[in-house]
Amino acid sequence: MTPIFIVLIISVLGPVIGSLIGVIKKPTSSFIHLMLAFAAGVMLAVSFLELIPESVELSGVFLAVVGIIFGSMVMYALDKLIPHIHPELCSQEQGLRLKKTSIYLILGIFLHNFPEGMAIAIGRVTDFRTALIIALSIAIHNIAEGICTSAPFYFCTKKKLKSFLVSSMTAIPILVGFIVAYFAFGVLSPTLVGIILAATAGLMIYISADELIPSACSKARKEWSHATIFALIAGIVLVMLLGLVV
Repeated sequence: MTPIFIVLIISVLGPVIGSLIGVIKKPTSSFIHLMLAFAAGVMLAVSFLELIPESVELSGVFLAVVGIIFGSMVMYALDKLIPHIHPELCSQEQGLRLKKTSIYLILGIFLHNFPEGMAIAIGRVTDFRTALIIALSIAIHNIAEGICTSAPFYFCTKKKLKSFLVSSMTAIPILVGFIVAYFAFGVLSPTLVGIILAATAGLMIYISADELIPSACSKARKEWSHATIFALIAGIVLVMLLGLVV
């Protein structure tokens, strides 16, 4: 099995593991907040330390800026059409009242995950280390998403298997996005690849700033707000350490 497919498996397992946790054991909101903050740290670090520098090298500063803006605008457009992550949906009380909301959330994450799958395929044109870091950050992010989609759905339906399967289906667009991008990257010019790298960075920065960090800090007590900050820093440090050992 080639390294890039190992990376793909890691990423696809994110929604599956999260969905399983959501129907087996109700996680605390504090745990989810820490996961989201950690994922944000990883995404920000890989964007600024890996993707943007390589994009500038391949396509120049101006086109890299264009790519970042394009990637962030794509996510902005998606956010206007579909719902965000809502960690508070993981509580049983909210889940009982919000079956329709949880279904909309699953559909929204389904669409969100397509560009994430494309981002994972960057390993085709970069190095294995960059692809691995992106996959890990997306997997952590998707574990939290899986929990926050399967838990309220299970509390509404009381059917573990159905809730697990419906929530796990959000892994499908990751696979589709990966396949599309994997074959597309093989015929693209270096300049266009650089723009795509920048767009991926813009996408991940937007997800971190608009979705992960606000969700991680929402309704947190003072001591937990400090914990989320350190979780974010831990994500950044992990990327830097992986740069030394991978």
